Formats: sequence, structure tokens, C-alpha cells
Amino acid sequence: MNKPVSPKDNSDDIYPRLKELCQRHNIRFKKQLGQNMLLDDNINAIMVRAAGLTPEDSVIEVGSGLGALTRKLVHQAGRLLCVEIDASFMPCLEEQFGQNEKVTLFRGDILNHDLDNLIAEFLPHAGTLKMVSNLPYYVTTPVLFHFLESPVYFERLVVMTQYEVGQRLTAAVNSEDYGVLSIAARLYAHTDIVHRVPASCFLPRPKVDSCIVRFRCHEGSPFPGLEISEIMKVVRSAFRQRRKTLRNTLTGGNLGLSREEIMDVLSEVGIDHNRRAQTLDCNDFASLTAQIKTIRNNALS
Repeated sequence: MNKPVSPKDNSDDIYPRLKELCQRHNIRFKKQLGQNMLLDDNINAIMVRAAGLTPEDSVIEVGSGLGALTRKLVHQAGRLLCVEIDASFMPCLEEQFGQNEKVTLFRGDILNHDLDNLIAEFLPHAGTLKMVSNLPYYVTTPVLFHFLESPVYFERLVVMTQYEVGQRLTAAVNSEDYGVLSIAARLYAHTDIVHRVPASCFLPRPKVDSCIVRFRCHEGSPFPGLEISEIMKVVRSAFRQRRKTLRNTLTGGNLGLSREEIMDVLSEVGIDHNRRAQTLDCNDFASLTAQIKTIRNNALS
């Protein structure tokens, strides 16, 4: 991961241009929507490089705002769908990209729209799909999983998010930050933090640092025969009470198995019943899920 940079270290300060756009279009940043102005254009460039864009790629950008990241994306991607929830930003985006045949501007809440419908309407015949977005903190996780869980395959997601969330998304097994979010992200993609972004890079200045997280997505479940939703049901049960052992969390969860059955499952897959959930990796949870599924199928036969 690259070391943090701040606007003071960087000559590519875009503040004057963004300030002028705000004044001309009478734009005010809304705290309730988690809106901040990114002052360092090099951070946008790092996001675009992390996406590995080509002219064959169709890209969705969530929260285009003043269009600073959009200006980088449009030069690299084949087509671009910009989704912005705030109507006050639309005239600014129209001014910059309204005449660009590669860009489609859409006002709305991405969480209220199925991605397959949006793509069919605005990015028909898309080849490789990617998402690159500077996401507001409050909506990071819902938006990420809206894309990860979509029936439409996105090869890569690159997002700016709160640093603490980035740590949880990429945490190693048995680390302090490792948990349900870490495993869920890993079941869908290879994840890594590309760059840490200090709070000083934004205006208004947030209370915490941010980071760029990259998701190189799996095409389908990494465990044949198992749905990710099945594995996540076991994961959530195991992490219900983080400090308790697996024999207790899995027995008291929503799996519908007795203590004796849970002990048999753990023994069958070679996992000590005294271990805790944070010591298990995705392979362990997949093995548990497969064995639980076997027991249920046998009970029904």
C-alpha cells in the first residue's frame, strides 16, 4: 500500500476549479449525504489506475458530484454511466459531460435500481463491467454489496471508503478487524487497500482518514455446489458472540441443529469445537456449510 499523501505534497490541486463550479451552480455540500470535496486530483488518478480501465470497459460511477473523478474515467473507459442522487449536482455534470457520447448521466439512488435493468437501458451490449466510485461513508457497505450480490458480473470494483471500513474489508484471519464483513468481501472478490487518503485531502474535512479499496471479483461462488448466501448464514451464526466458542455460537444460532449435531459437523471437518469464529477462513466456513447441508439432506431423505 502506498504511503498517504496530502494536497500539500501535491501540485495537482483542483480546488480552484471545483470551487468555481460550486459558485457558478450554487452548490452546497450536504452533510446528511456525506458529501465532501476531494482536493487532490492525484487520488482520482490512483483510483482510475487501480481499475485497470480499457476502451472495452463500461463503468458505473456512483456519486459523481462535481465530476472530478468522472473527468479521469471518461478518458480511459469505453462508456460511462454516472449515477448521482443529488439534483443540485446535475447542471454541473450536464455542463461538463452532457454532450459527450461516451457518458450517460442518471439522477437517482443506486440502491433503488436493479443493476441489470440499469445496464440493459443505459449500457446495452456492455462487455467488461466495472464500478469506480468515491462513496459517502454512510452508504458504503450497502452500495458495495448491491454490486457484489448483483446477478450482473462486475470484473472489478474500486471505491473510496472510510479507512476503518477498508481495514475490515481486507482484514487477515484472526486479526482484530476480521469478521463478517471481511469474509463476505472475500467470498465475492480478492480485496486489497490500494492507497490511504488522509482527511486533509477533503473539504469539509472529515474526522477520519479514507482509503481506496479494490475488489477483483470472482465470477460466481468460489466454492462449487455452495451459494454464498448459504455460507454467510453459517458465518453470521458463528460470529453472533465473537468471544464464544464455535460449539456455542453455532448451536445457539439459526442453523436448526442440536449441540450434538454441531459437534459432529465440527469433528467431521476437523475443526476443534473450542475455536472461535475469527480463527476460521473462507475454506473452513465452506467446509462447515457443506457438512451442515449434508446433514440436512440426509434428514430429509
